[in-house]
Amino acid sequence: MTQGQANARTITPASVVLVQLHDAAPADQFSLRWLMGRLQQQSFGLIMLMLAIVAIAPGISVLGGLLLLIPAFQMIAGRSAPIFPRWIADRPLPTKHLGPVVQRAISVLKYLEKVVRPRCPSPPELTKRIVGIFVVLLSARLLLMPVPLSNILPAVLIALISLGYLEEDGVVLAISLLAAVVVLALDLGLVWELLHGAKPMRLLGGFIDLDMPLGREVDLQPEEEKT
Repeated sequence: MTQGQANARTITPASVVLVQLHDAAPADQFSLRWLMGRLQQQSFGLIMLMLAIVAIAPGISVLGGLLLLIPAFQMIAGRSAPIFPRWIADRPLPTKHLGPVVQRAISVLKYLEKVVRPRCPSPPELTKRIVGIFVVLLSARLLLMPVPLSNILPAVLIALISLGYLEEDGVVLAISLLAAVVVLALDLGLVWELLHGAKPMRLLGGFIDLDMPLGREVDLQPEEEKT
């Protein structure tokens, strides 16, 4: 095979794949088996991109985050392609939550695909494991952060990492991984402050113990000033 013939082998853009999936999706529900059967290239990057879009959608973001852990751990283990257990692959997922999210994702992908291209190659196996580790960490952040809309940022980062990995764009992948490092570091710093800070907060109960020093200063005024 000549180099020209090798370059002639094209990959369907992710935005086109999303349009096809959106048009062919069942009205009520779909499954991972249906999704993977529709994908021409069952690669880790494409599967994780689709699941990241699921994780952005309201109502099923937790399920999307859990599903992302499966291919991520398989990447860390060095598997060649994603494989889902039968009971997970056949689990029905509601379609109604995905419509608006998929439409927005298609618009964003069409814009990104103008600049995303294969460049700055990296060792394939090492890259696969690094991507898997970051997807696990971001998925854990998505699942464990008990704040409304907190799923959007890690899911978007996973989508960008998946796109860079899928298109073999080392620049986009490096920028996405760097952004993930910043987000995870800020989260770790926030957790550290909550655990060791001087002002403990009871987040789940909705109560805040501020231990305000100003109140103590008023109570500790000298007796002669009070009289």
